[in-house]
Amino acid sequence: MTIKKHGSATYEGLGKSGKGHVSTESGALSAQPYGFNTRFEDGNGTNPEELIAAAHASCFTMALAFQLADAGHEDGTLTTDAEVSLEKDGDGFTVTKSALSLKGKVPGLDEAKFMELADKAKANCPISKLLNAEITLDATFEG
Repeated sequence: MTIKKHGSATYEGLGKSGKGHVSTESGALSAQPYGFNTRFEDGNGTNPEELIAAAHASCFTMALAFQLADAGHEDGTLTTDAEVSLEKDGDGFTVTKSALSLKGKVPGLDEAKFMELADKAKANCPISKLLNAEITLDATFEG
C-alpha cells in the first residue's frame, strides 16, 4: 500500500528579496508566506524547518499513540515538541538535528514501558526514518 500526499510551493523573485507561498493538499496550509525573512529573521510566515518540526512531532506522537493502544492502553495524553536545527554547512545549510521533547500521561502504565515504547516510536516513525540527522528524545512520564 502506498499513500501519497502533496504539498506545493511558489517563490517569486530570487534570493533574499524573493517571497514564497506554501500550501498543502488538505488545505491545512493555504498560501502561507515564507522566504528569507521567515527562515533567517523573524518575519511573519513559516519556513521549511518549522514544517519539518511539526511533521516530526505529529508523526512521532501518532506512532507512540498507536504503540500504546497496541499494548492495551485506551486513555492518555501525549504532547510533543520538536526543535529542528539548521546549521551552516560549507556554502549551504544542513538540518542536523531534531530534538523531540515528550510529555506523556497514560493511566496504568509504568515509566519503563513508556520509555521503551517512546524510544521505539522515535526510531520507527516514518519522519524519523526520512531525516538524515541526529534525533534525540527527552521524555517525561507523568503517570
